[in-house]
Amino acid sequence: MKKPLIILTGPTSVGKTELSISLAKAVNGEIISADSMQVYRYMDIGTAKIMPEEMDGVKHHLIDVFDPKDDFNIFLFKELATKAMKEIYERGHIPILTGGTGFYIQSIIYDIEFNNEEDKDNSYREELQALADEKGSLFVHNMLKEVDPESAEQIHHNNVKRVIRALEYFHLTGEKISVHNNEQRQKESPYNFAYFVLNDHRELIYKRIDERVDIMVKNGLVDEVTKLKEIGYDRSLVSMQGLGYKEILDYLDGQISLDEAIYRIKRDTRHFAKRQLTWFGREKEVIFVNKNEFNYQKEAILDYMKNILKEKEIIKEQQNEQ
Repeated sequence: MKKPLIILTGPTSVGKTELSISLAKAVNGEIISADSMQVYRYMDIGTAKIMPEEMDGVKHHLIDVFDPKDDFNIFLFKELATKAMKEIYERGHIPILTGGTGFYIQSIIYDIEFNNEEDKDNSYREELQALADEKGSLFVHNMLKEVDPESAEQIHHNNVKRVIRALEYFHLTGEKISVHNNEQRQKESPYNFAYFVLNDHRELIYKRIDERVDIMVKNGLVDEVTKLKEIGYDRSLVSMQGLGYKEILDYLDGQISLDEAIYRIKRDTRHFAKRQLTWFGREKEVIFVNKNEFNYQKEAILDYMKNILKEKEIIKEQQNEQ
C-alpha cells in the first residue's frame, strides 16, 4: 500500500500557515516546510516564518535547520524531507508538505531523481557564477534560453542559482534539465497523496502581500537584515538573495531609499505569487481550494479537505469526524 501524503500549498500570503495547523491537528499530521527560505536561522521576519508559539503543539520539520551561509538546494531538501517523512510514518502520523516552493513539492510527490554529478567539480558552476556577478543575471539567463528555452521560461532570471544548475546539468549531461524533469514527472507517485492549492482572488492576494510587507517593516525587517549584515552575511549568499533581503541590503548600502526598497519587495512578491499560481496550475492532480467559494470559513474549507482525504483513503472515517 502507498503511504499517505498531504500537500497544502498556494501563493505567498494566501493563508497556508494557519490552515496547515488546523489541518495537522485534524488528521494527526506533522508539517514539513517546503520553503526555500524558512530553513535558515535568524531570518524570521522577512520569511514570515512560523514561530514556536504559533505552532500550537504541531511538530514542524525543516525550519531553522541551516545558517544563512550554508548552501541549501533541492538535493538537500529531498534528502531531509524524506528522512522526516520516514520518522513521521514511524510515529503513525501523516506528513503534510506545506509551503510555496513547487519544485520541492514535486521532487517528493514523484520521487524525482537528480543527477548530482556537478557536486564533484565546481569549476563550471564557479565560471557561471562569475559571469552572473560580472554581467548580471540576465546574461546567464539568456545563455540558458539558447540551450533550454523551456527551463528559461520556467526559471526567473533573478533565480541565478537555479539558472546555473540548469546550465550546469546541460553542460555535464548534454541533456536539457527540462526534458529530464518532464520525464521524472511522468513517473507514478509512490504516495497516496492529495495536492491542495489554497487560492483566492488575485487582487486580495496582492492586497495581503502589501499589508504583510508593511507589517514586516514595522516588526523590524531592517534591523533583522542589519544584524545579518553585521554578522558577515552578504549579498553573495543565496540566502541573502531572498525576497525582502536583497532589497533591504540595497537600502543599507545606500543604493536606494527605504521607500523604494519597500516598493520593490511588494512588486516582486506580487510577481512571485503570480509565478507560483502558474506553476501550480500546470501540475497534475492538484485540487484548487478557492477561499471565496467557502465564504472564507476555515471550518468549511477543512471539512471539504477532510472529505477528499477520506475519499482517497488518506485518512480514516474516525479521523474525518474529529
